[in-house]
Amino acid sequence: MDIIKLAKETIIQESESIKKLANYIDEDFEKIVKIIYESKGRLIITGIGKSANIAQKIVATLNSTGTPSIFMHAADAIHGDLGIIQQDDVIICISKSGNTPEIKVLVPLIKSRGNTLIGMVSSVDSFLGTQADYVLKSTVKKEACPNNLAPTNSTTAQLVVGDALAVCLLEYRGFSSEDFAKYHPGGALGKKLYMRVSDLYKNNEKPKVKLTDSVNDVIIEISSKRLGATSVVDDSGILLGIITDGDIRRMLQNHQSLEKLTAQNIMSENPKTISKNELAINAFQLMEKNNITQLIVTNEENKYIGMVHLHDILREGIV
Repeated sequence: MDIIKLAKETIIQESESIKKLANYIDEDFEKIVKIIYESKGRLIITGIGKSANIAQKIVATLNSTGTPSIFMHAADAIHGDLGIIQQDDVIICISKSGNTPEIKVLVPLIKSRGNTLIGMVSSVDSFLGTQADYVLKSTVKKEACPNNLAPTNSTTAQLVVGDALAVCLLEYRGFSSEDFAKYHPGGALGKKLYMRVSDLYKNNEKPKVKLTDSVNDVIIEISSKRLGATSVVDDSGILLGIITDGDIRRMLQNHQSLEKLTAQNIMSENPKTISKNELAINAFQLMEKNNITQLIVTNEENKYIGMVHLHDILREGIV
């Protein structure tokens, strides 16, 4: 047995099956997207066996992208769970063969309620394929399983058709990254989409010196505020420059006498700044692009209001 060869053949077979699915996207698919979008009810997805597992994943994807969806196991449905279905709900029934006993019992019950029934099926000539109001074709010729038994190509095809449906619905409803953040408030993904610089800089000290402050004053300010830098501002708080730990080290290398030096002599003008309203992930990307570890936060009038450090972003787990 050549394990590496068999693994590669499985991947190739599944990829070829997926590629062929594009040929089955037709007007029915477009109608299904519009029906689900315009529905006043929910989308209920059902299946049995491995198709039920795929149905659960599709439900999760749809819920996270703005299409309210519920999973209903086909076997449980015919033993009481049909009560889940409400008048305006749209039902997708997933089955490779479309002829399993549970599906044959369930389909007439759904149709008797007057709900729109969509079949996701490999065989369009099956019981489900002929009884459904609309069909999502997840057609595969055979499984990657050497015995053509274990669901492999067929479940991958179902998953891909479900993803295509979710993406089309997402685009159709104009679902934005801000909307996505509402459904993903937890973890790094959520923070990337909603956490802003204003959530971070307020927790930090606010190091600042004047143009005429001595080098000693600058060093004390940087050390005491522990952000690795200090801003340089005028009497009204307008940002003039920045002095970092690196500027201090270069100053010590280039000047033997420090007595007459002031902040103005060692600061860097036109420092990188960011608005408090920017996303924290944008602050990280700006730091990464410019190989720096802190950004000065300013308002619309270029007044210094704080500083955000790389460690603030890392601490939140955003990256």
